Amino acid sequence: MAEKANQKRGPWEDLFLPDEYPDPHMENEGQLNEDTEGEKDLASCSPNLLQMLKAAETRWTPQSRDKAEASEAGAGKLVTEALKTDMQIRLTEEKQEFNKRPTKTGRRSLSRSISQSSTDSSACSESSEDESSPREKVQKTSRGLSDFCIKNIKQAEFGRREIEIAQQDMPALMLLRKRTGGEKPLTGAKVVGCTHITAQTAVLIETLSALGAQCRWAACNIFSTQNAVAAALVEGGISIYAWRGESEDDFWWCIDKCVCADAWQPNMILDDGGDLTHWIYKKYPSLFKRIKGIVEESVTGVYRLYQLSKAGRLCGPAMNVNDSVTKQKFDNLYCCKESILDGLKRTTDVMFGGKQVVVCGYGEVGKGCCAALKALGAIVYVTEVDPICALQACMDGFRVVKLSEMVQQVDMVITCTGNKNVVGREHLNRMKNGCIVCNMGHSNTEIDLTSLRTAELRWERVRPQVDHVIWPDGKRVILLAEGRLLNLSCSTVPSFVLSITATTQALALIELYNAPDGRYKQDVYLLPKKMDEYVASLHLPAFDAHLTELTDDQAKYLGISKHGPFKPNYYRY
Repeated sequence: MAEKANQKRGPWEDLFLPDEYPDPHMENEGQLNEDTEGEKDLASCSPNLLQMLKAAETRWTPQSRDKAEASEAGAGKLVTEALKTDMQIRLTEEKQEFNKRPTKTGRRSLSRSISQSSTDSSACSESSEDESSPREKVQKTSRGLSDFCIKNIKQAEFGRREIEIAQQDMPALMLLRKRTGGEKPLTGAKVVGCTHITAQTAVLIETLSALGAQCRWAACNIFSTQNAVAAALVEGGISIYAWRGESEDDFWWCIDKCVCADAWQPNMILDDGGDLTHWIYKKYPSLFKRIKGIVEESVTGVYRLYQLSKAGRLCGPAMNVNDSVTKQKFDNLYCCKESILDGLKRTTDVMFGGKQVVVCGYGEVGKGCCAALKALGAIVYVTEVDPICALQACMDGFRVVKLSEMVQQVDMVITCTGNKNVVGREHLNRMKNGCIVCNMGHSNTEIDLTSLRTAELRWERVRPQVDHVIWPDGKRVILLAEGRLLNLSCSTVPSFVLSITATTQALALIELYNAPDGRYKQDVYLLPKKMDEYVASLHLPAFDAHLTELTDDQAKYLGISKHGPFKPNYYRY
């Protein structure tokens, strides 16, 4: 009876957050007293990984480098032409989409708004025939591949141009492909992934393939998939099950099709949010006998992994990429700092000067959002449960409040916590007319949408990804992306920042896949510090940045290797 009761509970609700998180590398602190100790940390990465990259790089003769540079110059001209063609296509399709719009806006149910989002909000508009579900179509690539389910395979050429443009601003992944040369550190790896499917993640997926991996991919968000990019990946031979505007049933069906394939079983997992790992854990637990490692990049997914680890139910080693320095400080902070404004502008045309905004959570995502809003003249308040983060917000000039204290007077509420029911029905009832509500956290649980799906409230779709929730007295609350991740659902994110995250994910996969037996147990680990520094160093040439080198005497004085790592694991950047 207890097992049946547990089955009725929501995902992960029968687990508890840990009181403390394990830091498996702490025991190595204080050991780097000589230069040779730095080499020990280097060896803690996968066997010969960095040596393999360096050796492959030395095989590049001056003639081959000249040839590669000439090839890249030609690619630059191709991208310029692609940008011109891209603009012409977008103008034509936007005109066609405008002509198709109805002249009157009637009442729509929430389910209807979800089913139509694939045509309303796709990055490139599609014909009316695409309103049918891709699950009902039989499609094949030019090479005869049919193991996929996307919106429209005919968009592959357009998606390929999008990927080529993204490559120009993702230097580390492109450099990683070159430095491996003939080496393929992921040969034999079968990676099943569940991430946002955009031009930037397509560069990551194709990099993993270039390093020897076989990939199958689903989307972690029903609104963030770029259909043309998915088509380009499929045309390139990668099985993709995703399209923009999936229903909840479609979402889990796509994950299942990626995991449960004929004559193919994954041995590596790359997850964003934990849904893929959860699905395998609940439905195909036997697959974990073959899984060599899990790489997770979101705070929501990491919480879930630590919950499983504390309960003794984690079935393999997992790498916590979200808390690596390169992910936390660059993707979470700088990416959200730029993309939050883009998402709000595209959906609402709001002017930020003088607006009162509550940002729920002052982690790295919250810090980025607050800084961007403050820079444009918004009056920003912060809610926090962590006294350290709250003190940081105060020192940065923000007033820390409870949401219930300010909810009646603010113009926007933005959630950035990764938690559940941060904005409840009691808050929504008290919001003033026209208040904008959106989410910058990964999960769609931060806003209590279930409480809004009642007969007394009316939903009205006014723009792609913009719903007015109308109360009986006529009050309207503007809900963006149905509570899902705003920036990737309603806009795009900078390719350069995603290059940092994607390179970190790629190295984490290489590390786990090549690690000798026994190095990683069934626990959650942080990326070795040496790899974090390596990812950062790959991006410095883009800024023409030149690092200072320690002298032997300086390195001895600090008690570190002159080649790094330069900070202990407990250092907070």
